[in-house]
Amino acid sequence: MATDRKTPGVYIQELDAFPNSVAQVETAIPAFIGYTPQAALNGKPCWFEPVKVHSMGEFLAVFGFSADPVTGQSPPQYAPSYYITQQKKAPAKGDYYTFNGNVYTIEPDPDTVYYLYNSVKLFFENGGTQAYIVSTGGYGPASGSPVDAGAAIVNLNVKLADLTKGLKALLKFPDVTLYVFPEATLLSSEENGTLMEETLLQCGNMQTAMAIFDVIGGRAPDPILWPQDIQVFRNNTGSNSLDRGVAYYPFLNTTAAAIDDITYGNLNGGKVTTLSELLNPASAPNPAVVKIIDSIVEGNKLTVRENNAALMNASKLYQQILGIVQAKVNILPPSGIMAGVYSLVDATKGVWTAPANVAPVGVTDVTIRLSDQDQAGLNVDAVSGKSINAIRFFNGRGVLVWGARTLDGNSQDWRYINVRRTITMIEQSAKHAVMAYVFEPNDANTWAAVKGMLDNFLTNLWRDGALQGAKPSDAFAVQIGLGSTMTAQDVLDNLMRVNVMVAVTHPAEFIIITIEQQQATT
Repeated sequence: MATDRKTPGVYIQELDAFPNSVAQVETAIPAFIGYTPQAALNGKPCWFEPVKVHSMGEFLAVFGFSADPVTGQSPPQYAPSYYITQQKKAPAKGDYYTFNGNVYTIEPDPDTVYYLYNSVKLFFENGGTQAYIVSTGGYGPASGSPVDAGAAIVNLNVKLADLTKGLKALLKFPDVTLYVFPEATLLSSEENGTLMEETLLQCGNMQTAMAIFDVIGGRAPDPILWPQDIQVFRNNTGSNSLDRGVAYYPFLNTTAAAIDDITYGNLNGGKVTTLSELLNPASAPNPAVVKIIDSIVEGNKLTVRENNAALMNASKLYQQILGIVQAKVNILPPSGIMAGVYSLVDATKGVWTAPANVAPVGVTDVTIRLSDQDQAGLNVDAVSGKSINAIRFFNGRGVLVWGARTLDGNSQDWRYINVRRTITMIEQSAKHAVMAYVFEPNDANTWAAVKGMLDNFLTNLWRDGALQGAKPSDAFAVQIGLGSTMTAQDVLDNLMRVNVMVAVTHPAEFIIITIEQQQATT
């Protein structure tokens, strides 16, 4: 209010009735970094530019293939190619199938496999409400041949340099709280390790985000040798900022792709003529199939879906093959789904609740069913301390997330995901709120205002169940002042120090029920 009052009259002076408050920052804003069908925002390419979307519709508007202006139909947003290959004998590894008395394998062209599109779809299905998408490029050329049965998929179109560049694009987006790389497991093991180390380093430097990792080998685990994949993963994650990383195992069987999404265009590089011998064998001729295939080759006026439906009606074997391909397309890394689970748990229970004992939506099974003994080696590792969270199938309950640990599994402070994320939320919320006091007098009045503001914020968290203790004084303490957190020299140096101590709730990871017999009394 002006102090040069020279004219007689009535002057009004407004005073703040309420102190400043701390607004809780959002905790579940993931960034998906990987390959998309295309990337155009407002008619301009937006490769390597983080774009926030709030639904699958918004994702498709920016990153999806556009609809045909004549028919109004959109091309497939994701169309991997699978090869049906006759084998002389059953392969030593991987799945095989017997058609017409012969052994076949059905494996993908590795350079056509991508995971981001379906991962984003299941992110929103599992409760995700918003996410940044960093497109590192479009789909690359096919190799023209399948991967060996049971071998790891390495997509040569997926580049470490692209994913790293996408990661660096997020340096200016501190509101991102989760980094997700659905296609990281399509790199070689060494390059995947480099990406994980760089991601953890950036998470540690920014202090705002965690990274959700997948384990190479989780797509088709060897029933006996799968622990070797776990060991390779642990060897490749480095030792920096492990509390900022979390991993899940194995891959998941999902419902992301419907049977209608799979056609003859996904088989043998789209060459429908290669299906003639398989679907019309000499031992069981099927002239209807031959007629349909010839019609497709001649360029009939039917759509791909109409031709595909005709083939499905004419051949049960064709239906079986499409079902096998659909199941393989639907095997996805868990990171994108878990980002959705984090969002759901944060919204319904709070970031201080462990994102575990949850049944993810759109998941039908896991690629390997782990036992309690199997999980013991994942959850606790005495040597590296790098815990890996299991996703397990339980009879009568289905698929459940059955772990809540960070990669820093031996740390008493940062062992649990919800503890790490809660502390990050408190840090960032307090940081934004205290910014209002930059350049304010470094005196007792300011200290009291800061303390009161933080006390009120933490009291509300305690009431919500984020902090443990019978009363607020048991749950947290805020210290600020001369002689307590600051010296006279600190005040002269214009330095204000605030100490905040909190007792965050830990998950009941191990519940022990003690039962003993009591002698009957008469």
